[in-house]
Amino acid sequence: MPKVTVLDYGFGNVRSAVRALEHVGADVTLTADRATADNADGLVVPGVGAFAACMEGLRAVRGDQIVERRLAGGRPVLGICVGMQVMFERGVEHGEEAPGLDQWPGTVELLRTSKIPNMGWAHVAPPTDTQLFAGVEDERFYFVHSYGAREFPLGDSEDTGRLSPPRVTWSEAGHGDDADRFVAAVENGPLCATQFHPEKSGPAGLQLLRNWVGAL
Repeated sequence: MPKVTVLDYGFGNVRSAVRALEHVGADVTLTADRATADNADGLVVPGVGAFAACMEGLRAVRGDQIVERRLAGGRPVLGICVGMQVMFERGVEHGEEAPGLDQWPGTVELLRTSKIPNMGWAHVAPPTDTQLFAGVEDERFYFVHSYGAREFPLGDSEDTGRLSPPRVTWSEAGHGDDADRFVAAVENGPLCATQFHPEKSGPAGLQLLRNWVGAL
């Protein structure tokens, strides 16, 4: 039974994430304890709210150090929603810029569509070699966000020094001429992340979490 720590730093739908992970076979601990997070088979970084506030919360529990230490050792981390956004270099909200964890270059910014927030179920476009979306490539997932990474500067194949090059999944907010493409998920060696909420995405989200837990 893989041991998974959900990082409890004051931001995120932590109870929903814990229940979903337990449902797919993980032994889950909700904590900000560094030793527990360091020693877990997998670490989940949730996140709901503003980019800058989430970063402040992470630093308050040394979450930035926990994530960096785990990834440096090739140990799995999964970011969810703003927990994905903070993996990028920076976030810009209301004209104010905040530094992220800088695991990937790029900026999280307001989506360029009249449909704000981007809320509801949507299809995603994973790459053909995805592991995270195995078996649910054609399913829909639940999004609720106004900001996102509209570009992935590394591209889909450049080496980041991890175990494998990044595999990038895309989705769109809005429709037709009003649509705006954004990063829906990234698989990059030990670091995976989703902009949507797998814990709120029904059977498809549970299968995605099962895929992640099964690889720990």
